[in-house]
Amino acid sequence: MLIDVYDPDIYTRGIPHEQFAWLRENAPVYWHEHPQGEGYWVLSKHADIVEVSRDFKRFSAERGFVLVDDLPPDILDMARNQLLGMDPPKHGPLRRAVITRFTSRMLAELEPKVRAITREVMAQVTEPQEVNFVESLAGDLPTAVICSMLEIPRDMWPQIRKWSDMQTSASDPDLGGTEDEVNKASVDMGTYGFELATERRDRGGDDLISLLINQEVDGHQVSEVEFASLFVQLTVAGNETTRGLISSGMYELLRQPNLYRELHEDSGKLPLAVEEMLRWTCPLHYFRRTATEDAEIGGQRIRAGDKVVMMYSSANFDPDVFVDPLTFDINRNPNPHLAFGHGIHLCLGANLARLEARIFFEEFFRGFDRIEVCRDPIFIRSNMIHGFKDMPVLLSPR
Repeated sequence: MLIDVYDPDIYTRGIPHEQFAWLRENAPVYWHEHPQGEGYWVLSKHADIVEVSRDFKRFSAERGFVLVDDLPPDILDMARNQLLGMDPPKHGPLRRAVITRFTSRMLAELEPKVRAITREVMAQVTEPQEVNFVESLAGDLPTAVICSMLEIPRDMWPQIRKWSDMQTSASDPDLGGTEDEVNKASVDMGTYGFELATERRDRGGDDLISLLINQEVDGHQVSEVEFASLFVQLTVAGNETTRGLISSGMYELLRQPNLYRELHEDSGKLPLAVEEMLRWTCPLHYFRRTATEDAEIGGQRIRAGDKVVMMYSSANFDPDVFVDPLTFDINRNPNPHLAFGHGIHLCLGANLARLEARIFFEEFFRGFDRIEVCRDPIFIRSNMIHGFKDMPVLLSPR
């Protein structure tokens, strides 16, 4: 079989399940050529990805960041200040500073605000009409939630979304741009985060920015420069993952109306259903690590300096871990998916995304009488982001 899991065009048809199945069976640690001439190892098995995720000493996120394509030196320096691109010991204090703001108690306190934002988003649809579900509902909610938590002025919300899309969907002609435009979006977004942190230092606010930069954890206080990169990570992750989860999850429910009815009638099943949506939709196809020394994965020798790419959207369908992996089962339990990664770089906003998705579906079932897919959705052209950019639906509010 011809294997190409790099070409972004491959992903405009969804997850390449046939290729991933072949890799898991025949070459779970596979050397893949890169268009620029430098290859990389593709990991397709759940167990191998978990192993590499845990072994941060031998497989670094910081050496070359988490993208399979190498970044320009100036952008790489800035990216390394994002938590997802840090290794210990630098990683620990900053992560603990952030994680204190995403505790279960704080998320419980946040729930009424998320519910109010969700209702506001849905109230925009006042009569039966056709909308792009991705932009009008699934995308508006996470943007509104993360921007509200950071107290970003409302007139900047569209710009935050645009900067986010430029960086995560650079290869899509409708969402991305030239390399210079994408790099500029990253710098501009970081600069805006720096300015916000500078404004709110020592001012005693209770927004997420103020809480992050005006606390000390393990003797470490988040600097404005650190926050600039952290701001990019928080806003991008806060937008992309949840948007893909909600829109792709809804589409799968609409493809199987019996499952839609099951959740509509019993919202208590939503937590497990959201986990299956995460496994099934897998909002991120991959993250990369770089070997710091000669190593071995799955019996394959890896050289120091080699790129190692963890294909989450393959691991989430590994039959060694999931029974009937190509069946969308909203009652699947246990469900050890890797949609949020694993190990020390497990997504900080994982529980916030779960909260948003649960509340979204609860409020959607209450607020709408009917939803019907008008045309096939269109996937983002990206080998990294898995999600729709267009999902036309007919909505009828109650």
